Amino acid sequence: MPQTVGVPELPEVEGLAAFLRERLVGRVVARVEVGALNVLKTYDPPTTALHGLLVSGVERRGKWLDVDVDGLHLAVHLSRAGWLRWSDALPRAPLKPGGKNPVALRVRLAPEDDEDPGTPPGFDLTEAGTQKRLAVHVVRDVAQVPGIATLGPDPLDDSFDLAAFRALLAGSRQQVKGLLREQSVLAGVGNAYSDEVLHVAKLSPYAVSGKLPEADVERLYAALRTTLRDAVAAAGGKPAKELKDAKRAGMRVHGRTGEACPECGDVVREVSFADRSMQYCATCQTGGRPLADRRLSRLLK
Repeated sequence: MPQTVGVPELPEVEGLAAFLRERLVGRVVARVEVGALNVLKTYDPPTTALHGLLVSGVERRGKWLDVDVDGLHLAVHLSRAGWLRWSDALPRAPLKPGGKNPVALRVRLAPEDDEDPGTPPGFDLTEAGTQKRLAVHVVRDVAQVPGIATLGPDPLDDSFDLAAFRALLAGSRQQVKGLLREQSVLAGVGNAYSDEVLHVAKLSPYAVSGKLPEADVERLYAALRTTLRDAVAAAGGKPAKELKDAKRAGMRVHGRTGEACPECGDVVREVSFADRSMQYCATCQTGGRPLADRRLSRLLK
């Protein structure tokens, strides 16, 4: 059965930022249309404040997209079911709020000389499902967005060396899987890539962060940097619509329960939680011992 890969993480958001940078920077925002009021988490300045302004940059901040519009920031967190859909020619009709339309927000660009003024390019933010967690903030300073202000260091930043990583782990009683996913500790890594990093590092997701031997710390740091860099490279140059499939295709163990481990050939196992699951290889990561699946155990009682 196909398995999802959850919230877009650092590599996919980096890919989206690069994709948008090529298409938005230097263009003027003509209009922002809101299809779902709940997507907006801020109201001052309003979305109309972006109208007529020039896009000056697009950056990734952890799992957040930050579109700089002449000093104002359109900050977007896609969450589990959100995505960005680019169009070279948006529909003429304005976006209508409410209904079953999955488009939560639309950004129309001002047409250039060779473009049809009735169908200019732009992008939609869409959200599927009933759990509405897609978040859009319009702010004067990205530090006004709580989810950005509290981010930990970026694991691909040049300043994030082995010593900095070692300092994050020191004294922590948290399981390493949870620590890697904690955005206030490390920005951009989520459920999927923490599985991948731990598999490459050959570490149990339940290992206690602060008790890892030095050799394990060094191996985990190398796995973190290599895995994320490789995934960013794989996402580079791909259109937005292909990034989710590229993420799935690149996974070694995450989302591959029941398949063969690419390293040793053992079966990839799963531990389920209320809202997510993690995958691992017992032979590579836990000395051959399967981890207890607490949810399954409760069902069997």
